[in-house]
Amino acid sequence: MRVTGRYEQTAVAGETVRAFVPRPLPPSGPPLSLDAVAKDRLARAHHGLERLEIATDLVPSIDWFVYAFVRKEAVVSSQIEGTQATLMDLFAFEAEGSPESATESDVIDVCNYLDAVTYARTQIRDQRGLPVSMRLLNEAHRLLMKGARGSTKLPGEVRRSQNWIGGSRPGNARFVPPPPQVLGELLSDVERYIYADDDLPELVRAGLLHAQFETIHPYLDGNGRIGRLLVALLLEHWKLLSEPLLYWSLYIKRNREEYYRLLNGVRTEGDWEAWIGYFLDGVAAIADEAVDTARGLFALVTADRTRVLAAKRGTLMALRLFEQLPHNPIVTVARARELLATTKPTATNAITALVNAGVLAEASGRKRNRSFHYAAYLDLLGAGAELESG
Repeated sequence: MRVTGRYEQTAVAGETVRAFVPRPLPPSGPPLSLDAVAKDRLARAHHGLERLEIATDLVPSIDWFVYAFVRKEAVVSSQIEGTQATLMDLFAFEAEGSPESATESDVIDVCNYLDAVTYARTQIRDQRGLPVSMRLLNEAHRLLMKGARGSTKLPGEVRRSQNWIGGSRPGNARFVPPPPQVLGELLSDVERYIYADDDLPELVRAGLLHAQFETIHPYLDGNGRIGRLLVALLLEHWKLLSEPLLYWSLYIKRNREEYYRLLNGVRTEGDWEAWIGYFLDGVAAIADEAVDTARGLFALVTADRTRVLAAKRGTLMALRLFEQLPHNPIVTVARARELLATTKPTATNAITALVNAGVLAEASGRKRNRSFHYAAYLDLLGAGAELESG
């Protein structure tokens, strides 16, 4: 059995517990082994990413998919941490300033995640910006935790106290991460490994780094979301994807117990191979699904554009509003006025034309301040981003 770390006794909340301190990457004693099955998984994951990259090259507006897929990842990643907001809530909040069913604070959590993603991607794309590093992740964490709910969680700062995962107290916790006094060294090792000369494939290294980050658990809150953001940044940094189109959190949401079990298996049994298999399977599955979704959305928008052009009462303003729908799949008259820079009657007529063409549907049930949904688009994009029942 491979030894992946050591335990240190530490006191927290009046109890003495054993905190796990992982060894630096890459795995050793023995090194990580990629057998024929693992190499096949790696090939399928790479093929999925290549197909996703090609799919985005074939569409006229990559912005559609970046806008939509980043929001899907933000919603699902936040749901994993208990946020009760859906993709519909997010779009309604962006259109009307209020979500449909979730609390406003839950949707703001998702918006904070979007701000963190935007900031981090802007930095790594700018030659003068921050590289993928703890400083970058700390700044992303500061944005993630902004606002009342995160103000006590040391936004942008590595924790200075012991935390634990699961359980009602440290003594019955599922896992106790490293004590705060060793975090500086551990996180420096993470940074070094990102830029190290390593023979392991970069996609495998991304999986290793995510698991290591989750084991270190450097923040008081937000570790899961920042750890998943790290994967997206590494894929872009290593040029495995040019845009953040892999909503990998959906695979974790669907296979959550396996995710936690295999992470624990790394810590207790040194089973990096099983974890990497899970990670690569997730990349392959979600990449394929994202390709199908991208193609479906593009086909839908193309067909609906034809319907709008053929509509008897179609107008230039209706067509202009239609072209805004992939970025604004929920609209109100006020929002349409903004998008079109026009009068209320003209905006109302444009919406009516799209309703008559079967593109938009009134969804609020209100007589005033009504909202209109691009329902087919939302249904296709939102698959998997619903709240779990029970």
